[in-house]
Amino acid sequence: MNNDEIFDLVGYIMASEYRTKILKSIGENIKIPSAIAEEIGLRTNHVSNVLKDLKDKNLVVCLNENARKGRLYKNTDLAFEVLKYL
Repeated sequence: MNNDEIFDLVGYIMASEYRTKILKSIGENIKIPSAIAEEIGLRTNHVSNVLKDLKDKNLVVCLNENARKGRLYKNTDLAFEVLKYL
């Protein structure tokens, strides 16, 4: 991915306080939406919606996609590139 694409994603993340907080909350860990929600003070369903958007942008990955509850999320290498600028 080139710098222009990275900076487009940085702008996308910075445009939303929620996206920024969620990426930072996950960090180098693996987390479930309810833990992220509790940590940053959002409702779990809102966190889940943002995670879906971040997944669509290849910034997070769900490790157990078939689980109905307790889905595990982690940041991708691309997310770590973006986080350098936040």
